[in-house]
Amino acid sequence: MNFEIIGEIHDIEIIAVNRSIRELERLQKSYGSGRWRKLKGIATIQLEDGTVCEAEIHWYEAHGIGKKEFKIKYILE
Repeated sequence: MNFEIIGEIHDIEIIAVNRSIRELERLQKSYGSGRWRKLKGIATIQLEDGTVCEAEIHWYEAHGIGKKEFKIKYILE
């Protein structure tokens, strides 16, 4: 499902760091090595059909590489 993040992500929490990330090897092959973290947060998003809602989103992030692979986990409304 494609979506666009509108505004800021808030209530950010770290879920996993480096070796505790199941996808670590794939992330390093795709984007490069770094201190990878899996995070979650709440954001206002716009879905493909134009619907705007709040959702919990998850993504991976590494210093110098940036935020990658955003995924909607739950719609909150």
